[in-house]
Amino acid sequence: MPIHSRAQCIRAVVFDWRGTLVSELTPRGWASEALRRAGRAHHPAAADALLARIRAAAGQPNRLQSPQGNTSAARHRQTYYEVFAAARLDTEVADALFAVDSDPTYNDFAADAAEAIAMLRENGCKIGVLSNIHFDVRPCFDRAGLLDAIDAFALSGEEGMQKPDPAIFRLILTRLGTRAGATLMVGDRPSRDGVAVEVGMPTLLVPPLTDPGVRQLHLVTSAVLGASDRVAA
Repeated sequence: MPIHSRAQCIRAVVFDWRGTLVSELTPRGWASEALRRAGRAHHPAAADALLARIRAAAGQPNRLQSPQGNTSAARHRQTYYEVFAAARLDTEVADALFAVDSDPTYNDFAADAAEAIAMLRENGCKIGVLSNIHFDVRPCFDRAGLLDAIDAFALSGEEGMQKPDPAIFRLILTRLGTRAGATLMVGDRPSRDGVAVEVGMPTLLVPPLTDPGVRQLHLVTSAVLGASDRVAA
């Protein structure tokens, strides 16, 4: 049933990318894969030891989660390599860690991503992607046959700002041409995606996706289409 044009209806859905539409490695998975690529022992204990060094070097608040760390590719690289240097990591391991972090082949689309996006579009929703990311994710959507289904992108590395800056939420609203109250934000991190409520966007947080076989995007379609059915009634 098409979404109606009353004030409380959702006219667009904005998705976070990593951890929401696509899977992401766990921290241990990131460290283990980097060690493997560097030709080192990569069992869980080795990965945990590497993570401990990185976390100690990153400090609190965690420099790897800097509110400016994804505002450009150069700044992202500088942030990570400063932490790797502080952790006294050798070049091979540091380069492998950064390579894994920057490689989208480790991020598989959720099994139900295409289905959920198609269902939302069939019911009149525009689709946006808002991501703190230092590289262009459009080729990933293209390879998955989903690029034409996305009405607007706002990628932090291109925009010079990132979540939780309210300005980047306002930017995606402008590109979609929809009101905040009629645009649902879907993400996995309260500290970043949850800030959408500050600009008036209803927000749905899902558990971080680490297994692409997990089907949880029905939570989005149920929320949007269920609201539509209630309005129609």
